[in-house]
Amino acid sequence: MKPSIAILLPAAGIAALLVAFSARAKPAAPAAVAAAPAVSLAKVSQVKTTPSEQITGALEPARQLRMAFETPGRLARILVKKGAAVSQGQLIAQLDTEMADAQVAQAEAAVKSAEAQTAMATDTEQRQTQLGVSGAVSEQQLRNSAQTALGAAAQLQAAKAQLAQMRVMRKRHDLRAPFAGVLVDAPDQVGTTVAIGSALFTLEQLDTLVLKLTVSDASRAALKAGARLPVSAVSGSARSDGAYVRLVLPSADASTRRVPVEVVVPNQDGRFTAHTLARATLPLGAAGDALSVPSSALSSQGGDHVYIVENSELKRIPVDVLDRGASQIVLRSAVPLVSVVDYPAADLADGVKVSVK
Repeated sequence: MKPSIAILLPAAGIAALLVAFSARAKPAAPAAVAAAPAVSLAKVSQVKTTPSEQITGALEPARQLRMAFETPGRLARILVKKGAAVSQGQLIAQLDTEMADAQVAQAEAAVKSAEAQTAMATDTEQRQTQLGVSGAVSEQQLRNSAQTALGAAAQLQAAKAQLAQMRVMRKRHDLRAPFAGVLVDAPDQVGTTVAIGSALFTLEQLDTLVLKLTVSDASRAALKAGARLPVSAVSGSARSDGAYVRLVLPSADASTRRVPVEVVVPNQDGRFTAHTLARATLPLGAAGDALSVPSSALSSQGGDHVYIVENSELKRIPVDVLDRGASQIVLRSAVPLVSVVDYPAADLADGVKVSVK
């Protein structure tokens, strides 16, 4: 038994050494190579475009007025409902006129009395003058009759002035529209006591709106009074190609250093809503060649750019965006573009190996 064991032990050791050597000598399996990401391409179109800048501003009524009575009183009548259109000079509301009507009637009676006194004094003066020719009256009587006629005429003039004043006061009890527009604010009921200057009604002219913008000083040189601009609502589908520049101030705002611009927007059909935001496209130069790509192909992280595929590698191309549309972007590039990567992933970078779908 002992010799057999002695022979087996060396044989087992030799077998173990052979297994270990073969394991070291066996070459390692090659690591799996990552597949290049696949990208899709979008065609680039040649277009003609005009350099422009889109600026957002507030649409204001062409005219807006907070109206108030010029005399105190009790609000007796409201003749126009809130939201209704009114014409120029139309009566909107009225204070209680009982006292004012009585004062006008009293002033009218005073004028009639003064007219009668003036007529009598004038007649007396004429008769005295005729008698004075024949010497039937003295010089003193002639002077007295003349003075009486002048006094009566002065009293008549004062009575007429008082009547005019009372009529003006009576008119102040009526509130009339100074221009055609829409009554956008009004009290809901009558009977309230109104103080002088208390604004109860708001009238706005909405058939024409004014878009108030500010532009840079560099852009001001490209804008002239009368130039037509396309204007569109920021929220909504309203659009007008008939808007025009009314005013370009030659002085910039002291706080923003931007130049105020006013654009008149026709609104006879009421497509735009006052006091909302609108966007105007300001032309900044002559028309020229440009490129149009899908908006999904533009990346803006670190500056506006697109990607092209060159020798199976991505290449980042900086671009100058001229117009940002919902589906297409108009741009200029220093490098000729035929196709660009559509929907570029956020992890793509310049020089990355890719394949084209």
